[in-house]
Amino acid sequence: MQTPPQSTIRELFRLLRPFAPQLAAATLLGILGGASITALLATINYSLHSDEGMQSALLLGFAGLCLLALVGSIISDIGTNYVGQHVIARLRKDLGSKIISAPIDQIERYRSHRLIPVLTHDIDTISDFAFAFAPLAVSLTVTLGCLGYLASLSLPMFLTTALAIVIGSAIQYVARSKGIRGFFQARDAEDDLQKHYRAMAEGAKELRISRPRRFQHYSERLQGTAERICDIQIRSINLFVIAKGFGSTLFFIVIGVALAYQSFWPSTDKATLSGFILVLLYMKGPLEHLVGQLPIVSRAQVAFRRIAELSQRFSSPEPNLLLRDDGRSAPPMQGIELRGLHYSYPTEEGGEGFGVGPVDLHIRPGEILFIAGENGCGKTTLIKLLLGLYVPKSGTLLLNGEPVTDANRDDYRQLFTTIFADYFLFEDLLKGSQDIPAEANRYLERLEIAHKVSLDDHNYSTTDLSTGQRKRLALVQAWLEKRPVLVFDEWAADQDPEFRRIFYTELLPELRAQGRTLIVISHDDRYFHVADRLLQMAYGRIVSLQEQHRGATEPAKAPAG
Repeated sequence: MQTPPQSTIRELFRLLRPFAPQLAAATLLGILGGASITALLATINYSLHSDEGMQSALLLGFAGLCLLALVGSIISDIGTNYVGQHVIARLRKDLGSKIISAPIDQIERYRSHRLIPVLTHDIDTISDFAFAFAPLAVSLTVTLGCLGYLASLSLPMFLTTALAIVIGSAIQYVARSKGIRGFFQARDAEDDLQKHYRAMAEGAKELRISRPRRFQHYSERLQGTAERICDIQIRSINLFVIAKGFGSTLFFIVIGVALAYQSFWPSTDKATLSGFILVLLYMKGPLEHLVGQLPIVSRAQVAFRRIAELSQRFSSPEPNLLLRDDGRSAPPMQGIELRGLHYSYPTEEGGEGFGVGPVDLHIRPGEILFIAGENGCGKTTLIKLLLGLYVPKSGTLLLNGEPVTDANRDDYRQLFTTIFADYFLFEDLLKGSQDIPAEANRYLERLEIAHKVSLDDHNYSTTDLSTGQRKRLALVQAWLEKRPVLVFDEWAADQDPEFRRIFYTELLPELRAQGRTLIVISHDDRYFHVADRLLQMAYGRIVSLQEQHRGATEPAKAPAG
């Protein structure tokens, strides 16, 4: 879905508003520099046809105009560079803030192959436009100043020039309208290209094993998309090039008309004619620069629209999600209850898709709870509801008997450390006490990876490890955070049989002995006896909740039907 143009303009003005004084000063200086160049042309033309030549006063004025043009253009470019860099930095920070504060289900639906190009390609395009802004202002000023001077020299010849510019501008407008549609198509295709690059990196092993898959992915996906982008960009830019060439030729046609004008009206002042041609030839450069920058302006328009779309999509941050550590500690954990909790995924049509619940469950402090069930039955969704990552459609999540709401949800989450099946491994440890590196080294030894990984201050020496070993590093981080509840989503699935045994029979009891509450999603039924309770799920519902030690079974509180 494309954001309406007014959203693009509003986003642009929002970004520029804090730098309005600097931008105004830079633009005015650029205009002053451009006006000085026009005055220099008039001075040159006057001197060429003056009987006295360039007298001392005129020479002094000429030198002053040169200095003004130089200083105006330099300071204007420096000012625009300052504003441009700060706008890009603010844009990056604002988008980062919106993404990190957005509800997790919005981020999951947007997908990284669409998100990353906005944060890289589109912002780089805006950066290119920011650098071009001051030269564009100068070129526009010079062009307008030259037109004004031409009008003062000869109104008929000025009207001829203005007519040529109007015709050229109309052609440029048509070319730009068609070209920008091509840029939008190319930008959409770049999202697909990003997805293909990601598949090429993450599916490298599969692509090497399967030659047909490799050929298909390269020839149809990657190569086909790249060629489609290339064709669209060539057609779009060629429209600008043809229009630019036509506009350039119009200048010489106008000069020819001016020379013909002298033939029909021999009384035309030669100083006027030479000044007209001199200014017209000089104006050709700034005007062609304006025309030549239209592709950058058009791409910037596409980029601003994409950024405005992303900004609008993530315009509703999660309430009370802190972006600064205020030192607030996690609340005590005396019990967590899921009471009639229900969540369903939205479909493309806006309806409800697969759902979990209603779920009734009480998490007891210090217990080991296993969650089992077939793939796709809703185990991870249940965990995300328990963690407060998903806001339930109905029902209540309670901590120590008190409801978890928007006001305290971020505090509630600080109870948990989680290693998801699709976890992300950060390359550094959280900075805290001076004992953390020494404690981390003990855990590296305990998890049998100290021979491959060491710590440099709070940073791992490497994370280039096997999947199982990377999960052990994630466990080191979880261990060091010392939060009361640890959640493991198929953590042992990538471990060798011996270390899988160690995890279930040694590490989990050891963590519980430290007072932790452990919630483990697992398919390893041979180790289910380690749990205090075993929860079985099917089709988004809890079908059984079994007390392992006492042998009793609590019937699942699933709704009738």
